[in-house]
Amino acid sequence: MAQKLIPELLVEDNKFCPGCGHGIVNRVLAEVLEELGLADKAVGSLAVGCGCLMMDTFGTDWVQAPHGRAAAVAVGVKRVRPECCVFTYQGDGDSLAIGFSETMYAAIRNENITAIIVNNGIFGMTGGQMAPTSLPGQRTTTSPKGRDAALTGQPLNIINQMKNLPVGYLARGSVDTAKEINKVKKYIRTGIETQMKGGGYSMIEILSPCPTNWKMTLQNSLDHIRSTVRATYPLGEFVKDGERTDA
Repeated sequence: MAQKLIPELLVEDNKFCPGCGHGIVNRVLAEVLEELGLADKAVGSLAVGCGCLMMDTFGTDWVQAPHGRAAAVAVGVKRVRPECCVFTYQGDGDSLAIGFSETMYAAIRNENITAIIVNNGIFGMTGGQMAPTSLPGQRTTTSPKGRDAALTGQPLNIINQMKNLPVGYLARGSVDTAKEINKVKKYIRTGIETQMKGGGYSMIEILSPCPTNWKMTLQNSLDHIRSTVRATYPLGEFVKDGERTDA
């Protein structure tokens, strides 16, 4: 008989919308923490956004930060408890709009934390507004005719902003196929291992669908990531062990 294996850290069913990629990322993160024996040493920092829904369903210790300030709070936790595995979990709106300064300066200082940024190209929890990562032409509640790059600028590629900094590890994955989900797990594992050996700042960005606010079916959302989103946000490892891999 087949068994349904659920990580012990997932203490309740997730509360995300149907088709959302956050649930996949939650499971992969839980698997990595348990496989590395870090479940009891893990401390997560959440700010504001859809990711906050995991505070009740994901059984690590958590610290709630003000909007956008998860990285600053995580840095404080890591500095006073360096033996802990400290990670941030944020969406692209929270981490790269109001929290851009905190996110960037943690990388600039090469703080020994792991940042997980789930990029669905939109502000999800507040109703589908344009985010720094929204694509040109993308329709949102605040860009109903499509994002005008001449007015609002080009999408923010956070890895391009960070890859010339003295950081430990940078990668971007996606949850649009089983193969890519397995790579996401590998990237998260490498990022956490980098932190735990004192290798400095690690950040894993994960492309994720938001069928609710994209106004698409799940299948169309996944197809959209493969056909369109990846062209702006290519996948792979960009810095490993402090060295550029794409140079």
